[in-house]
Amino acid sequence: MRPLVVVVTGSESTGKTTLARSLARAHDAAFSPEFARDYLERKGAPLITSDVEPIARGQRAGEDVAAAGSTGLVVRDTDLVSTAIYARHYYGTCPAWIEEEARARLGDLYLLCHPDVPWVADGLQRDRALKRQEMHALFAERLLGLGARVVDVEGSWRERWEEGERAVSALLRERAAPQ
Repeated sequence: MRPLVVVVTGSESTGKTTLARSLARAHDAAFSPEFARDYLERKGAPLITSDVEPIARGQRAGEDVAAAGSTGLVVRDTDLVSTAIYARHYYGTCPAWIEEEARARLGDLYLLCHPDVPWVADGLQRDRALKRQEMHALFAERLLGLGARVVDVEGSWRERWEEGERAVSALLRERAAPQ
């Protein structure tokens, strides 16, 4: 049986990584980290257009590793949809294969983190502190266009956790329900 895939997504500094890791631990699920974060740390310089494809390949590989050992649940800290959104935003274009892969690998549930929490600088190349709402709108629009199942996650850190937990538990109950 194919694992269910939950993707925690949204604009910068909205608690995606913390929420994704917490949900994976709580459900003993496989976890797929955000590849772009590690890539940027290793590169040590600003990202440019030519970085989009290596980031997408690395994201896809990490997702595949997480899914390979799981038949229950995989929690992704972002996915190729995010890679495509940021590529279009920063560089005005995204390679067609990334868009196609993002559509083909669409998660079963997206937890869309709202930018209603304080900005936390993490030392990485983050430049959208004042434009998180603009980026959030791009995520919401793209997920709607893909027909993704989306649950909005907002409020305090505790409220985010509770909303994410409710949504993941509901998804798991749906799978377990007799057909």
